[in-house]
Amino acid sequence: MSLTRRDFAAKSALTGAGVALAGSVGALATAPNALAATDTAEGESAHGHGGVGYGPLVADPDGILALPAGFRYEIITYSGRTRLESGEFTPSNHDGTSTFDGPRGATLLVNNHELKGPRADWEHPVPLTEGLVYDPAAAGGCTVVEVRPGGHVAEWVGIAGTSTNCAGGNTPWDTWLTCEETEDKAGANGMTKDHGYVFEVDPEDRRANRDPKPVKALGRYAHEAVVVDPGRGHLYLTEDASGPNGLLYRWTPPQGFHHGRGRLRTLADDAGTLQAFKCFDSGGQFVDDLSRATRIGTVYGVDWVDVPDRDARTTSVRKQFTTGQVTRARKLEGMWWGDGGAYIVSSYARAESPVQHDGAVWFYDPKRRTLTLKVLIGVNPDPSAEGAFDGPDNITVSPYGGLVIAEDGEGLQHLFGATDSGRTYPIARNELNIGTEEEPEYSEFTGVTFSPDGRTLYANIQTPGIMLAITGPWKRQKRC
Repeated sequence: MSLTRRDFAAKSALTGAGVALAGSVGALATAPNALAATDTAEGESAHGHGGVGYGPLVADPDGILALPAGFRYEIITYSGRTRLESGEFTPSNHDGTSTFDGPRGATLLVNNHELKGPRADWEHPVPLTEGLVYDPAAAGGCTVVEVRPGGHVAEWVGIAGTSTNCAGGNTPWDTWLTCEETEDKAGANGMTKDHGYVFEVDPEDRRANRDPKPVKALGRYAHEAVVVDPGRGHLYLTEDASGPNGLLYRWTPPQGFHHGRGRLRTLADDAGTLQAFKCFDSGGQFVDDLSRATRIGTVYGVDWVDVPDRDARTTSVRKQFTTGQVTRARKLEGMWWGDGGAYIVSSYARAESPVQHDGAVWFYDPKRRTLTLKVLIGVNPDPSAEGAFDGPDNITVSPYGGLVIAEDGEGLQHLFGATDSGRTYPIARNELNIGTEEEPEYSEFTGVTFSPDGRTLYANIQTPGIMLAITGPWKRQKRC
């Protein structure tokens, strides 16, 4: 049943501010550029509030990762240095990652490698392991990393021959959905098969990953991330694209379908219903682009519009809609399921968007059919200076309250936290300069995710490709 504009306007009038704060994270910022003012020390902060975060970041003598005092990191994999079980080097360009309980107390991680185009373009592509290859011309894929008690690490290929494996998402049945952020067809960029799909990777059962098959029911476009609604069975997917800006999608399973390990790959290519979102405000007015929201707590009602041709045989999916049919947003990036809904990142908006900003996080409540603005970062005036954040990308809900966000902006790159009440604080800073002394450059953070027991925060430095495990005196973050 469609949630009409009139229904939403009436609902907003009845519930007032109550509908504006769906989910437990609450309003994570209060003004444009609010996240630029961070809490820097226990008992003292830029806003005069104490007890938030873990204190200032301490420079790393090894030039990898600055952390608060009392925290430490370990390098789990390092492209070109660590090796797979089969002997090849760890592939480069680490991206989306998730953790799973492994055998005998081990932690399993599935790690995307965002490698676009022909294999010859990359020094360390994902090896073409027999039986695990979709397109032998493509460089990307996933590896599975096993971290055993005592620190022993093993790594092997989960899927190969895919392209531009960016984010993705875990499932309630403990598998990983890896997303191709590309629309390359066979014959383009050296590819021998069409790309732009979602594939399922099982971290525990290597046999389940043989003969990779794209889940075409989820559409072919520049996929970024995906989450699963465990109660309703819907999948939500983001699209990182411009010209025009990308879309948020919802896939509804066909009647009688039951989720489980490996079941997505059994679906017909046109199974279920793929739809794109359409938002309207409390006055019933259509919203063409999410960047138009400039106040934290803004709430939009959401309808869903059927995708005409999900495989984009002649026209990109996002271009199949005319003006006024769907809502768009620039750089729809990471997602994470928590608090009964989906946290969704719009990394930044520039000239291709109605209003500019340096990042936003929204919360979609499937029960209320509402989208609420939780975080809004104004344009960062000096990305090279410590103390401001921009370009949120991968995201996770923290077991210690609030969110942990990976930065993919300009200048300095951080992992930072945002508490339930809106306090923000740094967790880590990338100190690996891949530029020059005169013009330093720092790669983005990706793949931020906690271990199943919540004791370890895993994150990646995308270039050259380093997986890190961060431990320390984690604590519940106060609202302050």
